[in-house]
Amino acid sequence: MTEGLLSADPMFLITVLGMTIVTYALRAGGYWIMGRVPITARARRGLEALPGAIIVSTILPIVLQGGLAVGLCLIVAALAQIGLRKEYVAVFFAAAAAALRAGGL
Repeated sequence: MTEGLLSADPMFLITVLGMTIVTYALRAGGYWIMGRVPITARARRGLEALPGAIIVSTILPIVLQGGLAVGLCLIVAALAQIGLRKEYVAVFFAAAAAALRAGGL
């Protein structure tokens, strides 16, 4: 029953191909530009702070929408990650906190 990639909608294929090309161009272009721009101490500090800012901007709306329970689960996960340095264990602890909060354990 698998018809294959050739039977897919041509507009879908063109869209995926275009998105792939644009994504690659942006990533490669960023590396190319940053290889030619002198990095000042201020720019370095900004680049080092960027991952944390991205994480906060991703998680904060989730916490605001999910409420206290979600916030507590994220705190548990963060503490487990800081203490144990194991991502999967941090996820387990967050899931366990959510289950305990919901009365599932």
